Amino acid sequence: MFNTVQFYYFSPTGGTKACGECFCKAIANNVSAINLGLEDAAFNGDCDLAVFAMPVFAGRIPAVAAEKLSALNGNGMKAVTLVVYGVRAYEDALLELNTIVKDSNFTVVASAALVAQHSIVPAVGQGRPNEEDQVSIAAFAQQVMAKLTSGNEEAVSVPGNFPYREAGNMPFTPVCLPECGKCGACVAVCPTKAMVMDDEGIKTDVDTCILCMSCTAACPKKVRVLPPAVQENMNEKMAALVSVHRENEYFL
Repeated sequence: MFNTVQFYYFSPTGGTKACGECFCKAIANNVSAINLGLEDAAFNGDCDLAVFAMPVFAGRIPAVAAEKLSALNGNGMKAVTLVVYGVRAYEDALLELNTIVKDSNFTVVASAALVAQHSIVPAVGQGRPNEEDQVSIAAFAQQVMAKLTSGNEEAVSVPGNFPYREAGNMPFTPVCLPECGKCGACVAVCPTKAMVMDDEGIKTDVDTCILCMSCTAACPKKVRVLPPAVQENMNEKMAALVSVHRENEYFL
Protein backbone atom coordinates (compact mmCIF):
# COMPACT_ATOMS: atom_id res chain seq x y z
CA MET A 1 0.00 0.00 0.00
CA PHE A 2 1.09 3.55 -0.71
CA ASN A 3 0.96 6.08 2.10
CA THR A 4 -0.91 8.88 0.29
CA VAL A 5 -2.62 9.47 -3.06
CA GLN A 6 -4.00 12.75 -4.35
CA PHE A 7 -7.43 12.04 -5.83
CA TYR A 8 -8.84 14.54 -8.34
CA TYR A 9 -12.44 13.94 -9.32
CA PHE A 10 -15.44 15.52 -11.00
CA SER A 11 -18.54 13.67 -9.85
CA PRO A 12 -21.83 15.56 -10.18
CA THR A 13 -24.06 12.68 -9.04
CA GLY A 14 -21.59 10.56 -7.05
CA GLY A 15 -20.84 7.62 -9.35
CA THR A 16 -17.42 8.80 -10.48
CA LYS A 17 -16.37 9.58 -6.92
CA ALA A 18 -17.52 6.14 -5.74
CA CYS A 19 -15.46 4.36 -8.40
CA GLY A 20 -12.40 6.50 -7.75
CA GLU A 21 -12.60 6.11 -3.98
CA CYS A 22 -12.79 2.35 -4.35
CA PHE A 23 -9.52 2.39 -6.30
CA CYS A 24 -7.78 4.87 -4.01
CA LYS A 25 -8.69 3.08 -0.79
CA ALA A 26 -7.39 -0.19 -2.23
CA ILE A 27 -3.98 1.28 -3.05
CA ALA A 28 -3.26 3.85 -0.30
CA ASN A 29 -3.68 4.36 3.43
CA ASN A 30 -4.56 8.04 3.03
CA VAL A 31 -6.56 9.74 0.30
CA SER A 32 -6.33 13.51 -0.26
CA ALA A 33 -9.40 14.36 -2.34
CA ILE A 34 -9.90 17.41 -4.58
CA ASN A 35 -13.44 17.93 -5.89
CA LEU A 36 -13.00 19.67 -9.24
CA GLY A 37 -16.70 20.50 -9.30
CA LEU A 38 -16.15 22.91 -6.41
CA GLU A 39 -12.42 23.56 -6.17
CA ASP A 40 -9.56 24.66 -8.37
CA ALA A 41 -6.90 22.01 -8.88
CA ALA A 42 -3.67 22.25 -6.90
CA PHE A 43 -0.79 19.75 -6.92
CA ASN A 44 1.86 19.98 -4.22
CA GLY A 45 3.69 16.72 -4.94
CA ASP A 46 3.26 15.49 -1.37
CA CYS A 47 1.93 12.07 -2.38
CA ASP A 48 2.98 8.73 -3.84
CA LEU A 49 0.51 8.70 -6.73
CA ALA A 50 -2.03 10.98 -8.43
CA VAL A 51 -5.43 9.56 -9.41
CA PHE A 52 -7.78 11.32 -11.82
CA ALA A 53 -11.43 10.27 -12.18
CA MET A 54 -13.74 11.92 -14.72
CA PRO A 55 -17.29 11.20 -15.92
CA VAL A 56 -18.05 10.75 -19.59
CA PHE A 57 -20.40 13.26 -21.19
CA ALA A 58 -21.26 12.22 -24.78
CA GLY A 59 -17.87 10.59 -25.30
CA ARG A 60 -15.80 13.42 -23.78
CA ILE A 61 -14.74 14.60 -20.35
CA PRO A 62 -16.36 17.82 -19.03
CA ALA A 63 -14.59 20.92 -20.29
CA VAL A 64 -14.84 22.66 -16.91
CA ALA A 65 -12.80 19.85 -15.32
CA ALA A 66 -10.41 19.57 -18.27
CA GLU A 67 -9.49 23.26 -17.88
CA LYS A 68 -8.64 22.78 -14.21
CA LEU A 69 -6.53 19.70 -14.91
CA SER A 70 -4.63 21.55 -17.62
CA ALA A 71 -3.44 24.06 -15.01
CA LEU A 72 -1.54 21.39 -13.05
CA ASN A 73 2.15 20.53 -13.24
CA GLY A 74 2.86 17.00 -12.06
CA ASN A 75 6.64 17.23 -12.28
CA GLY A 76 6.74 13.66 -13.57
CA MET A 77 4.55 12.20 -10.80
CA LYS A 78 3.04 8.81 -11.65
CA ALA A 79 -0.69 8.87 -12.26
CA VAL A 80 -3.68 6.59 -12.81
CA THR A 81 -6.59 7.79 -14.93
CA LEU A 82 -10.20 6.62 -14.66
CA VAL A 83 -13.22 7.52 -16.76
CA VAL A 84 -16.68 6.56 -15.58
CA TYR A 85 -19.64 6.16 -17.91
CA GLY A 86 -23.28 5.13 -17.74
CA VAL A 87 -23.17 1.96 -19.88
CA ARG A 88 -23.59 3.52 -23.34
CA ALA A 89 -19.94 4.18 -24.36
CA TYR A 90 -16.87 6.13 -23.32
CA GLU A 91 -15.57 6.80 -26.84
CA ASP A 92 -12.75 9.42 -26.77
CA ALA A 93 -12.97 10.33 -23.09
CA LEU A 94 -10.13 8.17 -21.77
CA LEU A 95 -7.76 9.21 -24.54
CA GLU A 96 -8.66 12.85 -23.91
CA LEU A 97 -8.07 12.51 -20.16
CA ASN A 98 -4.72 10.78 -20.67
CA THR A 99 -3.59 13.42 -23.12
CA ILE A 100 -4.44 16.24 -20.70
CA VAL A 101 -2.76 14.49 -17.77
CA LYS A 102 0.38 13.75 -19.81
CA ASP A 103 0.50 17.34 -21.08
CA SER A 104 0.34 18.42 -17.42
CA ASN A 105 3.61 16.55 -16.85
CA PHE A 106 2.28 13.42 -15.15
CA THR A 107 3.35 9.90 -16.14
CA VAL A 108 0.27 7.77 -16.75
CA VAL A 109 1.01 4.22 -15.57
CA ALA A 110 -2.50 2.71 -15.74
CA SER A 111 -6.01 3.57 -16.86
CA ALA A 112 -9.54 2.23 -16.59
CA ALA A 113 -13.02 2.74 -18.04
CA LEU A 114 -15.52 2.01 -15.28
CA VAL A 115 -19.31 1.74 -15.26
CA ALA A 116 -21.65 3.63 -12.92
CA GLN A 117 -25.36 4.30 -12.81
CA HIS A 118 -26.47 6.69 -15.55
CA SER A 119 -26.99 10.21 -14.21
CA ILE A 120 -30.07 11.01 -16.32
CA VAL A 121 -31.69 7.56 -16.68
CA PRO A 122 -30.96 5.75 -13.39
CA ALA A 123 -32.44 2.47 -14.62
CA VAL A 124 -29.37 2.18 -16.88
CA GLY A 125 -26.50 0.73 -14.90
CA GLN A 126 -28.68 0.77 -11.80
CA GLY A 127 -26.78 0.22 -8.58
CA ARG A 128 -23.34 0.41 -10.12
CA PRO A 129 -20.64 0.42 -8.97
CA ASN A 130 -21.89 -2.70 -7.17
CA GLU A 131 -20.03 -5.22 -4.99
CA GLU A 132 -18.70 -7.05 -8.05
CA ASP A 133 -17.35 -3.77 -9.42
CA GLN A 134 -15.70 -2.96 -6.11
CA VAL A 135 -13.91 -6.31 -6.07
CA SER A 136 -12.81 -5.82 -9.68
CA ILE A 137 -11.54 -2.27 -9.08
CA ALA A 138 -9.68 -3.35 -5.95
CA ALA A 139 -8.00 -6.16 -7.91
CA PHE A 140 -6.96 -3.60 -10.55
CA ALA A 141 -5.44 -1.47 -7.78
CA GLN A 142 -3.30 -4.42 -6.73
CA GLN A 143 -2.15 -4.90 -10.32
CA VAL A 144 -1.19 -1.24 -10.49
CA MET A 145 0.73 -1.56 -7.23
CA ALA A 146 2.55 -4.62 -8.56
CA LYS A 147 3.48 -2.76 -11.75
CA LEU A 148 4.83 0.22 -9.85
CA THR A 149 6.81 -1.78 -7.30
CA SER A 150 8.40 -3.77 -10.13
CA GLY A 151 9.70 -0.55 -11.68
CA ASN A 152 7.71 -1.11 -14.87
CA GLU A 153 6.75 2.25 -16.41
CA GLU A 154 5.66 0.97 -19.82
CA ALA A 155 3.43 3.44 -21.63
CA VAL A 156 -0.31 2.83 -21.48
CA SER A 157 -2.33 2.62 -24.69
CA VAL A 158 -6.07 3.37 -24.51
CA PRO A 159 -8.92 3.50 -27.05
CA GLY A 160 -10.03 6.75 -28.63
CA ASN A 161 -9.63 8.88 -31.71
CA PHE A 162 -8.17 12.21 -32.79
CA PRO A 163 -9.81 14.54 -33.45
CA TYR A 164 -12.14 13.96 -30.50
CA ARG A 165 -15.85 13.83 -31.18
CA GLU A 166 -17.40 17.29 -31.08
CA ALA A 167 -18.68 18.40 -27.68
CA GLY A 168 -21.97 20.22 -27.36
CA ASN A 169 -24.56 21.30 -24.81
CA MET A 170 -28.14 20.02 -24.72
CA PRO A 171 -30.79 22.69 -25.48
CA PHE A 172 -32.53 22.28 -22.11
CA THR A 173 -31.79 22.36 -18.38
CA PRO A 174 -33.24 20.90 -15.19
CA VAL A 175 -36.14 22.87 -13.69
CA CYS A 176 -37.59 23.34 -10.21
CA LEU A 177 -41.03 21.98 -9.38
CA PRO A 178 -43.47 24.27 -7.53
CA GLU A 179 -42.53 22.59 -4.24
CA CYS A 180 -39.04 24.16 -4.42
CA GLY A 181 -38.20 25.90 -1.14
CA LYS A 182 -35.36 27.97 -2.66
CA CYS A 183 -32.82 26.61 -0.18
CA GLY A 184 -29.99 27.24 -2.65
CA ALA A 185 -28.43 23.77 -2.43
CA CYS A 186 -28.62 23.34 -6.20
CA VAL A 187 -27.03 26.73 -6.89
CA ALA A 188 -24.16 26.00 -4.52
CA VAL A 189 -23.01 22.85 -6.33
CA CYS A 190 -23.30 24.02 -9.94
CA PRO A 191 -19.76 23.65 -11.38
CA THR A 192 -20.30 26.16 -14.19
CA LYS A 193 -22.19 28.78 -12.14
CA ALA A 194 -25.08 28.47 -14.57
CA MET A 195 -27.70 29.02 -11.87
CA VAL A 196 -28.83 32.09 -9.96
CA MET A 197 -31.58 32.53 -7.38
CA ASP A 198 -33.76 35.62 -7.04
CA ASP A 199 -37.21 36.47 -5.73
CA GLU A 200 -38.78 34.67 -8.68
CA GLY A 201 -36.95 31.41 -8.07
CA ILE A 202 -34.04 29.52 -9.66
CA LYS A 203 -32.91 30.58 -13.12
CA THR A 204 -30.55 28.49 -15.27
CA ASP A 205 -28.54 29.66 -18.28
CA VAL A 206 -29.00 27.03 -20.99
CA ASP A 207 -25.75 28.05 -22.70
CA THR A 208 -23.69 27.56 -19.53
CA CYS A 209 -25.42 24.47 -18.12
CA ILE A 210 -23.62 21.22 -19.04
CA LEU A 211 -26.49 18.98 -17.84
CA CYS A 212 -24.24 17.32 -15.29
CA MET A 213 -27.24 16.79 -12.98
CA SER A 214 -25.35 17.91 -9.89
CA CYS A 215 -28.23 20.22 -9.01
CA THR A 216 -30.79 17.40 -9.12
CA ALA A 217 -28.61 15.19 -6.94
CA ALA A 218 -28.11 17.97 -4.38
CA CYS A 219 -31.80 18.90 -4.02
CA PRO A 220 -32.91 17.76 -0.53
CA LYS A 221 -36.58 17.63 -1.56
CA LYS A 222 -35.91 16.00 -4.96
CA VAL A 223 -37.87 18.72 -6.72
CA ARG A 224 -35.08 19.74 -9.12
CA VAL A 225 -35.73 17.59 -12.20
CA LEU A 226 -35.52 17.47 -15.96
CA PRO A 227 -38.65 18.75 -17.71
CA PRO A 228 -41.03 15.74 -17.75
CA ALA A 229 -41.22 15.57 -21.55
CA VAL A 230 -37.41 15.61 -21.78
CA GLN A 231 -37.05 12.91 -19.12
CA GLU A 232 -39.60 10.72 -20.91
CA ASN A 233 -37.73 11.16 -24.19
CA MET A 234 -34.41 10.26 -22.56
CA ASN A 235 -35.96 7.19 -20.93
CA GLU A 236 -37.19 6.02 -24.33
CA LYS A 237 -33.83 6.63 -26.03
CA MET A 238 -31.94 4.71 -23.34
CA ALA A 239 -34.49 1.91 -22.86
CA ALA A 240 -32.46 -0.63 -24.83
CA LEU A 241 -29.50 -0.16 -22.45
CA VAL A 242 -31.42 -1.02 -19.27
CA SER A 243 -30.68 -4.72 -19.71
CA VAL A 244 -27.10 -4.22 -20.97
CA HIS A 245 -24.20 -5.13 -18.69
CA ARG A 246 -20.79 -3.66 -19.51
CA GLU A 247 -17.64 -4.95 -17.91
CA ASN A 248 -15.08 -2.54 -16.56
CA GLU A 249 -12.01 -2.23 -18.78
CA TYR A 250 -8.46 -1.97 -17.46
CA PHE A 251 -5.31 -0.83 -19.19
CA LEU A 252 -1.85 -1.58 -17.82
